[in-house]
Amino acid sequence: MRESLAELRPWMPWAKAAPTAEDDEIRIRRNIAKWLTREDLSLHLYLKGTDLFVGGSGLHRFDWDVRKFEIGYWVRTKFAGQGYITEAVNGITRFAFTYLKANRVEIRCDTQNVRSAAVAKRCGFLLEGILRNDDHGVDGELRDTMVFSKISPTEFQRYGQEAPAGG
Repeated sequence: MRESLAELRPWMPWAKAAPTAEDDEIRIRRNIAKWLTREDLSLHLYLKGTDLFVGGSGLHRFDWDVRKFEIGYWVRTKFAGQGYITEAVNGITRFAFTYLKANRVEIRCDTQNVRSAAVAKRCGFLLEGILRNDDHGVDGELRDTMVFSKISPTEFQRYGQEAPAGG
């Protein structure tokens, strides 16, 4: 995270300053508690077969009644553009539909975050719309939010459509 602060700072409110070891421990303990209570599933991404940390992802902002989840992600700078986040998002999406019986999975990002939007598009998420003046950016300015989604294959059938390849 420390090496990637410059790239993360425009998009992630938590990327203002390099975390201390104590900050990391507090964050990890909170993430474990939220994992156990099924409020949030934060994931660390590692290079296959190694202990080399690539980035973070997970399922957030659950709505268990609707069975709706949001995927978030960030990649360590030296691993950007190599497909690791695309692979993670595809795997997490499959997990949500298969094991959590998701009806809907979303990716939301600032309209100015072109790289994040490109991941959603590459993974076959549909841009449903743009929420204007939806939130404040890290800089405090009003920002627009793109909302991408995938719905479960059974939901496609409900609408009389065939599910696209890859969900």
